[in-house]
Amino acid sequence: MMNDPEIKILDSLLPREMALQAEDVGVSKAHISPLKTTILAVLAGAYIAFGAVFSTLATSGSTMAFGVTKLLSGVAFSLGLILVVVGGAELFTGNNLMIMAWASRKVTTQQVLRNWFIVYVGNMIGAISIVLLIFLSGHYLFGGGAIGSNMLHIAKAKCELGFTQAIVLGILCNILVCLAIWLCYSARSAHGKILAIIFPITAFVAAGFEHSIANMYFIPMGILVKEWGDSELLSLIQSSPQQFESLNWNSFFIGNLLPVTIGNIIGGAIFVGLAYWFIYLRK
Repeated sequence: MMNDPEIKILDSLLPREMALQAEDVGVSKAHISPLKTTILAVLAGAYIAFGAVFSTLATSGSTMAFGVTKLLSGVAFSLGLILVVVGGAELFTGNNLMIMAWASRKVTTQQVLRNWFIVYVGNMIGAISIVLLIFLSGHYLFGGGAIGSNMLHIAKAKCELGFTQAIVLGILCNILVCLAIWLCYSARSAHGKILAIIFPITAFVAAGFEHSIANMYFIPMGILVKEWGDSELLSLIQSSPQQFESLNWNSFFIGNLLPVTIGNIIGGAIFVGLAYWFIYLRK
């Protein structure tokens, strides 16, 4: 029996097999209908937002050491990518690995860009939908306003990043996100995929790297709490009227989302996708 070629001794795929699978996945993504792609992208945006909700809740009012609090934040945020991968959805940052199928000339530039555009917009719709639901639920008032305070400070910190800094943090983030997706290609079971996701995602969140789709929840949530939140809560949180002045839509779109998206593409498509394509698939 041990000599039967149909029997695999190793439970996981080896890197070259993972590369072939990543290539096949990229081809299949390019041929999903625009309607299905949009729906799956909206789901992914909502799933990542749920991870952000969990992460914000887990660290609200924390009195633990900085590193421990960030570690807890990362573990909680892992929920988002677990839902995307195991549940099935289309996430822009993960789809940067389609570059492997493109480099092998199995999909066209137009197909890749069309997928990225549809998924990016769908992710934003999903994330903003959860922002509205969470805000209308009054979730930010829980814990005596501790969650709302955490939302504001998380969003404020993201809006105050420098443009170049945001690009670099975006690069570092999507290296780890795409490595999590890459490791999932090795796994044959749901629990294997979950374990492959938790450590890279915990690392990027704990390290303070920037994820464009997550920021579609974090920053708009902070802006809504600032602009439309309970006035008594805001008076308790703000030490001065100018404290959250940097938290606005221009800072979100131009100061954070644009550079972070650029960084995410560089980190995922070049540092992970093209690197593994060059090693295992280049002929």
